[in-house]
Amino acid sequence: MTMNVLGYAAPSAKAALAPYQFERRDMRNDDVGIEILYCGICHSDLHEVNNDWDRNSIYPMVPGHEIIGRVVSVGPDVTRFKPGDQVGVGCMVDSCQNCAACKQGLEQYCEKGPTLTYDDKDRYDQMPTYGGYSEKIIVREKFVLRIPEGLDLKGVGPLLCAGITTWSPLRHWRVSEGSNVGVIGLGGLGHMALKLAKALGANVTLFSRSPGKEQDARSLGADNIVISTDGEQMAAVNNKFELIIDTVPYVHDLNPYLPSLSINGTLVLVGLLGNLEPTLNTVPLIMGRKSVAGSAIGGIAETQELLNFCGQHGITADVEVIKIQDVNEAYKRMFKSDVKYRFVIDMASLKS
Repeated sequence: MTMNVLGYAAPSAKAALAPYQFERRDMRNDDVGIEILYCGICHSDLHEVNNDWDRNSIYPMVPGHEIIGRVVSVGPDVTRFKPGDQVGVGCMVDSCQNCAACKQGLEQYCEKGPTLTYDDKDRYDQMPTYGGYSEKIIVREKFVLRIPEGLDLKGVGPLLCAGITTWSPLRHWRVSEGSNVGVIGLGGLGHMALKLAKALGANVTLFSRSPGKEQDARSLGADNIVISTDGEQMAAVNNKFELIIDTVPYVHDLNPYLPSLSINGTLVLVGLLGNLEPTLNTVPLIMGRKSVAGSAIGGIAETQELLNFCGQHGITADVEVIKIQDVNEAYKRMFKSDVKYRFVIDMASLKS
């Protein structure tokens, strides 16, 4: 039985989102049926709707990959979830399960490509995948995440994208008590990087172009703020950071930040998809065995680890909750960075 579902979709590239009735695929034996309670709005939703990445996007497109919901049904082979459980679904809903990446629990780097939560095709029946701006979703059990008790569900959705995107490099580069971590940019990703690095015991510095962000940065966990356009402030942090997480989503010059990496330090890009300009000067890299790297979300096991950590530390995203009828206005504001720090749609509004 396919499921008839109401959501909001973009009918074509750069078009406004509007109500859309569509069919979810059939439940399979290892599937979990989820009623969606909240769905975060990610900057990549805007890029996907606008087809900015030339991915041969599939329209009508129902975005949303920061999904929080309640289990309403389970297939006969499901063992980890039961109706009533609080669950989450992030950026992917399947992967090949057989390649080297999948076998390491790094499904986001699946060699055949993970099945994305929306704007993709199901691996089995080739039906389009539709995201979380909708009433319900059906997801393979292995890609469903358990939400710890006690967290405010409104702020949990962004953990499944902005949270894991910054958690994965913090774990991979072994950030711990006393590590020096820099964060470039204070948006959806940056504010999560500050919170998570601080909770891991790091000494955390925000690089910002605007002096006005100091109070917000400190309240989110920053120990220090460096104005990146101030040469003296930049020189004062030379050779300091084992890890810098660069969350900026547009082209910008990385060269000013390279001297602030310590020996063996790494600047990891998590926001920019595309070419670097201007080109990198390799001298600071060579003269300190420094690295510029990239990282994307995290595997399912690592995402569950993040959720458990956030449950222990009471960490959620700072969000502004909206009705789905206001989604187009939210997109305009997000484009201008006019949100602290993530919009989240209350799906109860879909019923009105």
